[in-house]
Amino acid sequence: MSATAKIFPHPRNAWYAAGWDHEITSRAPLARTIAQRPMALFRTADGRPVALADACWHRLAPLSLGTLVGRDEIQCPYHGLRYNPAGRCTAMPAQETINPSAMVPSYPVVDRNRFVWVWPGDPTLADPELIPDMSQMDSPQWAGDGLTIAAQCNYQLILDNLMDLTHEEFVHGSSIGQAELSESEFRVTHEGDTVTVTRWMLDVPPPPFWRKNMRDRFPDFEGTVDRWQIIHYQAPSTIRIDVGVARAGTGAPEGDRSQGVNGYVMNTITPETDRTSHYFWAFMRNYRLESQSITTQLRSGVERVFGEDEAMLTAQQRAIDANPDYEFYSLNVDAGGMWVRRILDRMLRTEDASEGAGSTVTPALRVG
Repeated sequence: MSATAKIFPHPRNAWYAAGWDHEITSRAPLARTIAQRPMALFRTADGRPVALADACWHRLAPLSLGTLVGRDEIQCPYHGLRYNPAGRCTAMPAQETINPSAMVPSYPVVDRNRFVWVWPGDPTLADPELIPDMSQMDSPQWAGDGLTIAAQCNYQLILDNLMDLTHEEFVHGSSIGQAELSESEFRVTHEGDTVTVTRWMLDVPPPPFWRKNMRDRFPDFEGTVDRWQIIHYQAPSTIRIDVGVARAGTGAPEGDRSQGVNGYVMNTITPETDRTSHYFWAFMRNYRLESQSITTQLRSGVERVFGEDEAMLTAQQRAIDANPDYEFYSLNVDAGGMWVRRILDRMLRTEDASEGAGSTVTPALRVG
């Protein structure tokens, strides 16, 4: 796969966020397509998440249109077949004998860090230790909230966007962008399935978003700041961005952030199809934790910023589809994103080699 491919395929042997934990309930199933696999998601009466293929064994009616019955079963809306969390049929209303082949795939699923994670690939490889680190989401030392974007683009375009934040100068000029983004140096490191991009901007004027946040914590704040952006990528599609500003010259680059405000922009992107993605994001902060007002204001502000990204990514995907013979090219600011593509390419090649060797993927297990 070319490192500048415009429609990048997604690995299947990986954990993806299927939804916020509050979206998956024991009241009704939720339909969601994860890595091109339609799933019906629900919880058992004791709260365990379940992810089944969204197609009944009998006539492929969507199970997500069905009902939850008993303590842990889902009933097909068409002819009433029932399935347990392992995907095995437990009842066929029209006959006493249950066909032993009557089952649907059950995908490994785990509750963690306010998300429900699903593994759409080979279930024997579904190690919960591989779930991306999103620990700020439910840590008592951080507060915040987020939303979901139904992004009309390939998931890799979102990763490209998040790995190179110089676009803020041009796309988000009224909120978080400033000329110093393009002018500042950055450092890229990589190890295993992770990539880190580090950028510092010293003694610069704070853009409007950060000026407001500084004054939320320090009402008398005036002057310049030292600003940082430290992007942490973890395969296949989770990016946590350590961001913030501190009063210029007070030691933030050396590790003392006490005279500033620190946030984490949490992003995990789940491919739906080749051209659509579920983009889960949140903004978490480690100051004024008690203030619901600040949480709401930050979520609304970041939502507006990400709305600008969404419009650009949608337009980019349309341009890609309209110009199939055009190539992608790279600039030096794309270094982090290029390492991301190399890691994903390695994952895809490993999957292809495994399938070529005769591996059979038959999801039928739940991890949790």
